[in-house]
Amino acid sequence: MNALALIAKTQSLIASGDIVAAEAALVELADTEGDQALMVVLEQLPPKDILAVIREYDNSKESVINLLVSPEQFARAVVIEKQYKDLTRTHLRGMMNAVIFREDADTVEFLNAIGDLEGGAEALADYFSEKWGRIESFARTGTFDILEDDGAMLSESALIASAYVRPRVEEDEVADQDWMQLAWILRHKVPDLFIEMLLVLRAKARAHDLGLSEEEGSEEDDGKVETSATDRGKATPAARDSDEESAI
Repeated sequence: MNALALIAKTQSLIASGDIVAAEAALVELADTEGDQALMVVLEQLPPKDILAVIREYDNSKESVINLLVSPEQFARAVVIEKQYKDLTRTHLRGMMNAVIFREDADTVEFLNAIGDLEGGAEALADYFSEKWGRIESFARTGTFDILEDDGAMLSESALIASAYVRPRVEEDEVADQDWMQLAWILRHKVPDLFIEMLLVLRAKARAHDLGLSEEEGSEEDDGKVETSATDRGKATPAARDSDEESAI
Protein backbone atom coordinates (compact mmCIF):
# COMPACT_ATOMS: atom_id res chain seq x y z
CA MET A 1 0.00 0.00 0.00
CA ASN A 2 1.47 3.39 -0.97
CA ALA A 3 1.69 6.28 1.46
CA LEU A 4 -1.31 8.19 0.12
CA ALA A 5 -3.52 5.11 0.28
CA LEU A 6 -2.40 4.37 3.84
CA ILE A 7 -3.03 7.96 4.90
CA ALA A 8 -6.54 7.78 3.44
CA LYS A 9 -7.17 4.44 5.16
CA THR A 10 -5.85 5.69 8.49
CA GLN A 11 -7.94 8.86 8.37
CA SER A 12 -11.03 6.85 7.45
CA LEU A 13 -10.51 4.48 10.38
CA ILE A 14 -9.95 7.37 12.79
CA ALA A 15 -13.06 9.17 11.51
CA SER A 16 -15.09 6.02 12.15
CA GLY A 17 -13.68 5.77 15.67
CA ASP A 18 -11.62 2.64 15.09
CA ILE A 19 -8.38 3.92 16.62
CA VAL A 20 -7.02 0.43 17.27
CA ALA A 21 -7.28 -0.50 13.59
CA ALA A 22 -5.74 2.83 12.57
CA GLU A 23 -2.75 2.25 14.83
CA ALA A 24 -2.45 -1.34 13.57
CA ALA A 25 -2.27 -0.10 9.97
CA LEU A 26 0.55 2.29 10.88
CA VAL A 27 2.40 -0.38 12.84
CA GLU A 28 2.10 -2.78 9.90
CA LEU A 29 3.71 -0.17 7.66
CA ALA A 30 6.65 0.15 10.04
CA ASP A 31 6.99 -3.63 10.23
CA THR A 32 6.93 -4.17 6.48
CA GLU A 33 8.65 -1.06 5.12
CA GLY A 34 10.60 0.29 8.06
CA ASP A 35 10.45 3.18 10.50
CA GLN A 36 11.41 5.74 7.87
CA ALA A 37 8.32 4.91 5.81
CA LEU A 38 6.14 5.41 8.88
CA MET A 39 7.80 8.74 9.64
CA VAL A 40 6.99 9.92 6.10
CA VAL A 41 3.33 9.06 6.65
CA LEU A 42 3.25 10.71 10.09
CA GLU A 43 4.57 13.92 8.54
CA GLN A 44 1.56 13.99 6.24
CA LEU A 45 -1.12 13.16 8.79
CA PRO A 46 -2.94 16.14 10.31
CA PRO A 47 -2.20 16.78 14.02
CA LYS A 48 -5.74 15.78 15.02
CA ASP A 49 -5.24 12.30 13.57
CA ILE A 50 -1.86 11.82 15.20
CA LEU A 51 -3.44 12.96 18.47
CA ALA A 52 -6.31 10.49 18.10
CA VAL A 53 -3.78 7.64 17.99
CA ILE A 54 -1.20 8.69 20.56
CA ARG A 55 -3.65 9.83 23.25
CA GLU A 56 -5.01 6.27 23.41
CA TYR A 57 -1.76 5.17 24.99
CA ASP A 58 -1.35 1.78 26.63
CA ASN A 59 1.44 1.88 29.20
CA SER A 60 1.70 -1.91 29.12
CA LYS A 61 3.29 -1.80 25.66
CA GLU A 62 5.40 0.51 23.55
CA SER A 63 3.70 2.15 20.59
CA VAL A 64 5.80 2.59 17.46
CA ILE A 65 3.95 5.85 16.81
CA ASN A 66 4.91 7.21 20.23
CA LEU A 67 8.49 6.15 19.56
CA LEU A 68 8.74 7.89 16.18
CA VAL A 69 6.60 11.02 16.45
CA SER A 70 8.79 14.12 16.20
CA PRO A 71 8.81 16.97 18.75
CA GLU A 72 7.09 19.30 16.26
CA GLN A 73 4.38 16.75 15.37
CA PHE A 74 3.82 15.95 19.02
CA ALA A 75 3.62 19.61 20.01
CA ARG A 76 0.95 20.31 17.41
CA ALA A 77 -1.06 17.39 18.76
CA VAL A 78 -0.64 18.43 22.40
CA VAL A 79 -1.97 21.95 21.92
CA ILE A 80 -5.25 20.69 20.43
CA GLU A 81 -5.79 17.93 23.01
CA LYS A 82 -8.07 20.29 24.96
CA GLN A 83 -10.70 19.77 22.24
CA TYR A 84 -11.45 16.39 23.80
CA LYS A 85 -12.61 18.18 26.97
CA ASP A 86 -11.17 15.48 29.21
CA LEU A 87 -11.58 17.12 32.63
CA THR A 88 -9.36 14.54 34.30
CA ARG A 89 -6.44 15.19 31.90
CA THR A 90 -5.62 11.49 32.18
CA HIS A 91 -4.98 11.06 28.47
CA LEU A 92 -2.91 14.24 28.24
CA ARG A 93 -0.62 13.21 31.10
CA GLY A 94 -0.36 9.65 29.84
CA MET A 95 0.59 10.51 26.29
CA MET A 96 3.02 13.22 27.37
CA ASN A 97 4.80 10.89 29.77
CA ALA A 98 4.91 8.13 27.17
CA VAL A 99 6.44 10.32 24.48
CA ILE A 100 8.70 12.89 26.16
CA PHE A 101 10.23 10.32 28.51
CA ARG A 102 10.78 7.68 25.85
CA GLU A 103 14.27 6.21 25.86
CA ASP A 104 15.74 8.24 22.99
CA ALA A 105 13.84 11.46 23.64
CA ASP A 106 15.39 14.86 24.27
CA THR A 107 12.80 16.06 26.76
CA VAL A 108 13.92 19.68 26.49
CA GLU A 109 13.50 19.57 22.70
CA PHE A 110 9.92 18.34 23.13
CA LEU A 111 9.17 21.01 25.73
CA ASN A 112 10.62 23.78 23.56
CA ALA A 113 8.52 22.59 20.63
CA ILE A 114 5.40 22.76 22.81
CA GLY A 115 6.36 26.15 24.23
CA ASP A 116 6.94 27.60 20.76
CA LEU A 117 3.30 27.09 19.80
CA GLU A 118 0.35 29.24 20.79
CA GLY A 119 -1.47 27.27 23.47
CA GLY A 120 1.66 25.37 24.49
CA ALA A 121 1.95 26.89 27.97
CA GLU A 122 -1.77 26.27 28.46
CA ALA A 123 -1.37 22.60 27.55
CA LEU A 124 1.44 22.26 30.09
CA ALA A 125 -0.71 24.01 32.70
CA ASP A 126 -3.46 21.47 31.99
CA TYR A 127 -0.91 18.67 32.48
CA PHE A 128 -0.08 20.02 35.96
CA SER A 129 -3.63 21.07 36.89
CA GLU A 130 -4.06 18.48 39.64
CA LYS A 131 -0.65 19.29 41.12
CA TRP A 132 -0.93 23.05 41.22
CA GLY A 133 -0.20 23.47 44.94
CA ARG A 134 2.86 21.23 44.70
CA ILE A 135 4.13 23.18 41.68
CA GLU A 136 3.72 26.46 43.58
CA SER A 137 5.62 24.92 46.48
CA PHE A 138 8.38 23.81 44.12
CA ALA A 139 8.61 27.31 42.67
CA ARG A 140 8.94 28.82 46.16
CA THR A 141 11.24 26.34 47.86
CA GLY A 142 12.97 24.35 45.13
CA THR A 143 11.66 21.11 46.62
CA PHE A 144 8.39 19.23 46.54
CA ASP A 145 8.28 18.98 50.35
CA ILE A 146 5.24 20.97 51.43
CA LEU A 147 6.54 20.99 55.03
CA GLU A 148 9.18 23.51 53.91
CA ASP A 149 6.57 25.71 52.26
CA ASP A 150 5.28 28.86 53.99
CA GLY A 151 2.47 29.23 51.45
CA ALA A 152 3.49 32.73 50.32
CA MET A 153 3.03 32.74 46.55
CA LEU A 154 5.92 34.30 44.64
CA SER A 155 5.18 37.38 42.57
CA GLU A 156 5.93 37.30 38.88
CA SER A 157 9.08 39.37 39.39
CA ALA A 158 10.23 37.02 42.15
CA LEU A 159 9.60 34.05 39.87
CA ILE A 160 11.74 35.63 37.18
CA ALA A 161 14.48 36.43 39.70
CA SER A 162 14.55 32.82 40.88
CA ALA A 163 14.53 31.31 37.39
CA TYR A 164 18.21 30.42 37.29
CA VAL A 165 18.88 29.38 40.88
CA ARG A 166 20.85 26.21 41.49
CA PRO A 167 18.66 23.12 42.01
CA ARG A 168 18.07 22.14 45.62
CA VAL A 169 17.38 18.58 44.53
CA GLU A 170 18.96 16.75 41.61
CA GLU A 171 16.92 15.38 38.73
CA ASP A 172 17.71 11.77 39.59
CA GLU A 173 16.05 12.32 42.99
CA VAL A 174 12.72 13.03 41.26
CA ALA A 175 13.16 10.86 38.15
CA ASP A 176 9.66 9.39 38.19
CA GLN A 177 9.03 9.94 34.45
CA ASP A 178 5.94 11.81 35.55
CA TRP A 179 4.87 15.28 36.69
CA MET A 180 7.59 15.75 39.30
CA GLN A 181 10.46 15.10 36.90
CA LEU A 182 8.78 17.19 34.21
CA ALA A 183 8.40 20.10 36.64
CA TRP A 184 12.09 19.81 37.58
CA ILE A 185 13.17 19.84 33.93
CA LEU A 186 10.95 22.82 33.17
CA ARG A 187 12.17 24.89 36.10
CA HIS A 188 15.86 24.16 35.73
CA LYS A 189 16.27 23.63 31.98
CA VAL A 190 13.45 25.68 30.40
CA PRO A 191 12.79 28.29 33.12
CA ASP A 192 11.02 30.85 30.92
CA LEU A 193 8.46 28.24 29.90
CA PHE A 194 8.10 27.10 33.53
CA ILE A 195 7.20 30.65 34.57
CA GLU A 196 4.80 31.10 31.65
CA MET A 197 3.12 27.77 32.45
CA LEU A 198 2.78 28.64 36.14
CA LEU A 199 1.20 32.02 35.40
CA VAL A 200 -1.35 30.29 33.14
CA LEU A 201 -1.99 27.71 35.86
CA ARG A 202 -2.62 30.49 38.37
CA ALA A 203 -5.11 32.11 36.01
CA LYS A 204 -6.97 28.82 35.69
CA ALA A 205 -7.05 28.41 39.47
CA ARG A 206 -8.19 32.00 39.98
CA ALA A 207 -11.05 31.52 37.53
CA HIS A 208 -12.06 28.35 39.37
CA ASP A 209 -12.04 30.11 42.75
CA LEU A 210 -14.10 33.01 41.43
CA GLY A 211 -16.52 30.80 39.54
CA LEU A 212 -15.55 32.49 36.28
CA SER A 213 -14.51 31.27 32.89
CA GLU A 214 -10.74 31.35 32.46
CA GLU A 215 -11.00 34.31 30.10
CA GLU A 216 -12.91 36.28 32.75
CA GLY A 217 -10.46 35.13 35.39
CA SER A 218 -7.54 36.60 33.49
CA GLU A 219 -9.36 39.95 33.29
CA GLU A 220 -10.20 39.97 37.01
CA ASP A 221 -6.59 39.34 38.09
CA ASP A 222 -5.96 40.60 41.62
CA GLY A 223 -2.66 38.74 41.91
CA LYS A 224 -3.90 36.53 44.73
CA VAL A 225 -4.42 32.79 44.52
CA GLU A 226 -5.04 30.44 47.42
CA THR A 227 -3.08 27.24 46.98
CA SER A 228 -3.81 25.34 50.18
CA ALA A 229 -6.97 23.66 48.85
CA THR A 230 -5.59 22.24 45.63
CA ASP A 231 -3.81 18.90 45.39
CA ARG A 232 -3.26 18.91 49.14
CA GLY A 233 -6.69 17.44 49.45
CA LYS A 234 -9.67 19.53 48.42
CA ALA A 235 -9.83 21.05 44.95
CA THR A 236 -8.11 21.48 41.61
CA PRO A 237 -8.13 24.30 39.10
CA ALA A 238 -10.94 23.91 36.60
CA ALA A 239 -10.09 22.46 33.21
CA ARG A 240 -10.59 24.74 30.26
CA ASP A 241 -14.18 24.88 29.05
CA SER A 242 -13.58 26.12 25.52
CA ASP A 243 -16.17 26.81 22.87
CA GLU A 244 -14.35 24.60 20.41
CA GLU A 245 -16.17 21.54 19.22
CA SER A 246 -15.13 18.37 21.01
CA ALA A 247 -13.00 16.03 18.95
CA ILE A 248 -14.75 13.02 20.44
